[in-house]
Amino acid sequence: MATVACPYCYNKINQARLAYLCLGRGVPGGTTRCVKAVDPTRSQTTNVSVPSYPCFTVEAKGPFGSPRQAPCPTCGGITGVRACPLCHTPLSATFAESHSPLVGMVGGKGAGKTIYMAVLHHELRTAVRRRFQADIRMTGDQQGGAGSPRQWLERNEEQLFIDGKLFDQTASAIGGMRAPVVIEWRQPKRRLGMQTFDTTLLSFYDAAGEDLTSQDRVHTQAYLGVAGGLILLLDPWQLPGARARIDVPDAVIRDAAPPLDVLGMITDMLRTTHQVKTRRKVTVPLAVVFAKMDAFFPVLGSNHPLLTQPPARPGYDEVTGQSTHEHVRAMLHEYGADDIDAHLDLHYSSYRYFAVSALGAPPDYAAEVVDAGGVQPFRVEEPLLWLLHRFGAIDRSKE
Repeated sequence: MATVACPYCYNKINQARLAYLCLGRGVPGGTTRCVKAVDPTRSQTTNVSVPSYPCFTVEAKGPFGSPRQAPCPTCGGITGVRACPLCHTPLSATFAESHSPLVGMVGGKGAGKTIYMAVLHHELRTAVRRRFQADIRMTGDQQGGAGSPRQWLERNEEQLFIDGKLFDQTASAIGGMRAPVVIEWRQPKRRLGMQTFDTTLLSFYDAAGEDLTSQDRVHTQAYLGVAGGLILLLDPWQLPGARARIDVPDAVIRDAAPPLDVLGMITDMLRTTHQVKTRRKVTVPLAVVFAKMDAFFPVLGSNHPLLTQPPARPGYDEVTGQSTHEHVRAMLHEYGADDIDAHLDLHYSSYRYFAVSALGAPPDYAAEVVDAGGVQPFRVEEPLLWLLHRFGAIDRSKE
């Protein structure tokens, strides 16, 4: 089995030697049963302090790793629930045999990461799920620092799509860490004429913009150090030539981070965590996403190639993606932001530009509500699909 990163604490673990979590049932006729308590290891490594049953490990026998089930050393009850041996967080039932790349989501203050994540999840479990004939759902008992998956949906997705309200600014993580949002993607595949199933676990860590302003944010660095790919959200409103062309209130632009500053910080972190030599480029695939592009729709015009929707086929559309990449690059040069393109070209071996809008239309910033027409996501899933096709998790279309 492979050594992969835990989607909760980001430490490398062996998929064949996972820990176990007791079920608290004991054995028939037994007098001892385990009780739930706050696990100090989980609390210290992930900042999650929900009561849980004891976590334990057993010695692996033979080349096949630890068994699927094991008895709890305290109460004797048999359990097959697996957990990370380092942070004691319970893992998905498919983790031991799944392809589990970590996808980082980073960006500066004001880039719109929290709204983007909420809308992306909505699209994954609705339009994208149907498109790929997949089962896409949250997995784990804690999500995004909001508590349970149900609490995360109430605080994020339902607040946007049902209540139509914008979010407050994401607070810095307590102790430099918060629980990530972990999503399980399971879909059918055809191999040698037979149907099989592939499962991919995606872990998104939403760092507040302030968490990227210094190099001492240990949890963020740990995440970047093991991420298989990154979605980097940049604020196009901060491009030098943008302010004179778009109609956005000064109050919502004032405190945002300049894109090149954010990009430079991420590059320094990646070079440090991946130990990239000066003469080499960073090899982590980077999806460079210019969000909040709805402010540019009137400037671009309805026939602009950036406003073309790719075909809704079960794969990543390479032709449309490459076209979008080149048109965003041209926009950067037109708006006097070619320094961003130069930085990426000299530091990264694999990157691609994306232009998306999570809301689809400018919100009412004064009232902090979405447009009267509701949330209308525009191409928000494409950065993730590009990364997934690079991981080999989905196919690529060249038609």
